[in-house]
Amino acid sequence: MRVIVVGAGEVGSSIAADLSSDHEVTVVDIDGGQVESISYGEDVLGVEGDGSDVETLEEAGIEETDMLIASTNDDRTNIVTCGTASVFDDVFTIARVKSPQYLRTWERGSRVFGADFMVCTDLLAAETITGVIGLATAQDVDTFADGAVQMAEFEIPAESPVAGQTVEEADRFDSLTFAAILRGDSIIIPRGETRIEADDDVIVIGSPESTRAFSAAIAPEQSGPKDIVIVGGSEVGYQTAKLLEARGFSPRFVEHDPDRARWLAEKLPKTTVMQNDATDREFLDREHVGTADVLISTLENDQQNLLACLLAEQLGVDRTIAVVDTVQFADIFEAVGVDVAVSPREATAGEITRFTRGRRAENVALIEGNRAEVLEFEVDEDSDAVGCTIRALAGELPDDVVFGAITREETLITPRGDTMLAAGDHVVVFASASAIDAVTGVL
Repeated sequence: MRVIVVGAGEVGSSIAADLSSDHEVTVVDIDGGQVESISYGEDVLGVEGDGSDVETLEEAGIEETDMLIASTNDDRTNIVTCGTASVFDDVFTIARVKSPQYLRTWERGSRVFGADFMVCTDLLAAETITGVIGLATAQDVDTFADGAVQMAEFEIPAESPVAGQTVEEADRFDSLTFAAILRGDSIIIPRGETRIEADDDVIVIGSPESTRAFSAAIAPEQSGPKDIVIVGGSEVGYQTAKLLEARGFSPRFVEHDPDRARWLAEKLPKTTVMQNDATDREFLDREHVGTADVLISTLENDQQNLLACLLAEQLGVDRTIAVVDTVQFADIFEAVGVDVAVSPREATAGEITRFTRGRRAENVALIEGNRAEVLEFEVDEDSDAVGCTIRALAGELPDDVVFGAITREETLITPRGDTMLAAGDHVVVFASASAIDAVTGVL
């Protein structure tokens, strides 16, 4: 597939790098230095110019292109770029936007703005935050098979009862598959005798109920959050509060700007909005912020978010989540004490990348960037997999592939060696990056 990525910033460069191994990628950016940098660093072609200009797109080869991804830092430029690309036949267009208002407009009609698919950075970040908030120590959560199957990545704390147990000892749940253990740079496919160590990232696939039960086993002292504090009235903070209200929570919100605080109070009827400085220690003590189960920092810059989370840790908050604008800072945040760092740019790049890959699967979740994937396939009635057992299919695949779950007519099945696939089954599979083509070929 031929792909044009417009925008060579962090998001565009990440998308281009992820896609370049399997596709012919051309990157367009108005900054010649950015174009030169990514051309030398990745296996992509570079074109200097305005991606919303039809002549620039023609120079990039738009007439022979299958997909265009508009991923500059400006919403309107991305929308105009998709509109320009839409005058060419058979080009699938994806627009990255920051503001949810464009997404809401796009959802009302077919190919609005000339975009076939749209990703909203701020809303995606909010969804990522609310996805991990209910599962103790969860680093990532994705759903499959219309919500019947959940994939979660958990970090195992040193003090967890699970640390030191074998997989056989830890596996006490009706519908849960231990798909992989990430230990340093290694991906371990667990067996019954595999021992789970402190600081391992464990990936499980199963029913939401079993996933929650495993989360409780990892940190039994942590029940579901009741008191949630959001600091920073950014769009991400606002969207997070809206999602939490929809899930039955009544968060507390701290915003420094009086006008923004008033607006938030009007828009969020179940949220208590407090107008103050989120880094004011006296205010935080007075409002008992230290007793909160979770503090989410969505302030305007990385330094403020780091400070707010570290201060919350000192006050006694059980868990902190920070929005990190600079992708490479996410690991640093978690290394110095922030429990979960959410990068809107990284989440957006991952969502666009997984959408392009998901065209060969029903759904895709990227693990640790692109080290591995969890994929959902629907078994077609003409598929060679119909009537095959999991044991037989596994024999055709590399060792670093795990069948995580099967849904059949709304029934969840935990795969075993003698489980036989039927037409219409939805199969959720974990696979390392090197095994993905083999999995796609078999299923």
